[in-house]
Amino acid sequence: MKKLILLLMLLLSCATLPAQTVQDGNYRTIGHVKSDGTIQDGNYRTVGHIKDDGTIQDGSYRTVGHIKSDGTIQDGSYRTVGHVKSDGTVQDGSYRTVGHIKSDGTVQDGSYRTVGHAKNVPVSYAAVLFFFQLLQ
Repeated sequence: MKKLILLLMLLLSCATLPAQTVQDGNYRTIGHVKSDGTIQDGNYRTVGHIKDDGTIQDGSYRTVGHIKSDGTIQDGSYRTVGHVKSDGTVQDGSYRTVGHIKSDGTVQDGSYRTVGHAKNVPVSYAAVLFFFQLLQ
């Protein structure tokens, strides 16, 4: 019985997790990523969704891209637009480094200048938001 109550409490606490805030390089809020993959702008308007299978949808649920399990980022027509490496390096479709996402959520451009913060946001989501403009 104790295990069941503990499990229910854990599930309820996960269900009520707040959205993770996405900030620009000056710590101004520019968006939110909810635990269900909903992407919101700074005013909490839904601008997109990232599904569990990696499908990227705009605010009207039209597919605009895909995140593959190997870190490949594709547009809605399955053309590769970039790659996210396991170390957080973000590359364009030609494998040129365009940015870095650090383990603390700091987002840097290809010259290591801080352009944003996405603490506790999956690295591939942060890459889509900051470097690939699939969600406008």
